[in-house]
Amino acid sequence: MKYGARNQTIAKVKSIKKGTVMCQVNLTVDGPVDLSSVMTLDSLEDLGLKKGDSVRAVVKAIHVLLVKE
Repeated sequence: MKYGARNQTIAKVKSIKKGTVMCQVNLTVDGPVDLSSVMTLDSLEDLGLKKGDSVRAVVKAIHVLLVKE
């Protein structure tokens, strides 16, 4: 799959905080940085993300998109 964003890194899902419609996925990456991504619960379910999963974090402007490979 091709992505328009050039800023990408591999990360691990550190935690998932669920709300009623949206969730916050907290990530750990190498270095002194942590990332978070906000998505709908439907997207979380479609990706099948859970704590400990490895993902590709694709960063474009203010958006952090997660790709499970």
